[in-house]
Amino acid sequence: MLDNCKNAKELWGGVSEIIDRWLQERQDMLVQYCALSGLDATPENEALRGAKLRTLCQILVDYVSAGHFEIYDQLIKEGRQFDDTDALKEAGTLFSVVDKTTEQILDFNDKYLETDDLTSLDADLSELGETLEVRFSAEDRMIAVLHTSHKDLVS
Repeated sequence: MLDNCKNAKELWGGVSEIIDRWLQERQDMLVQYCALSGLDATPENEALRGAKLRTLCQILVDYVSAGHFEIYDQLIKEGRQFDDTDALKEAGTLFSVVDKTTEQILDFNDKYLETDDLTSLDADLSELGETLEVRFSAEDRMIAVLHTSHKDLVS
């Protein structure tokens, strides 16, 4: 019976650690993105750009997957546990934004899994950067309304 009566800290305290780990993955992804973006498109850099691109694509897919299959579920559960209908409503709108960016990120990944042609990579990286900015803004807002807003209730 006591197991069913966990307090908020027991239920949601670990979510902060999960989010922190995920945000660190985001930081690692941005480092890879910047490293690739900073390489000139010269014949000497072609192999290095290809290797960095493969690394970036793997990190992108891992990051997107963690969001969809771990983080967002935890955030929604927390919003429901605290019966935060306003936050859940806002999260629904934010999820729509994130879903669109997911499609764009996966399209980028799929394109570069199927080709070694890097002639449009710089333009595609620029577009990806804009997509990531939109995504990060929506994700940060989801964290704020579904998790950070309950911080005092969890402590």
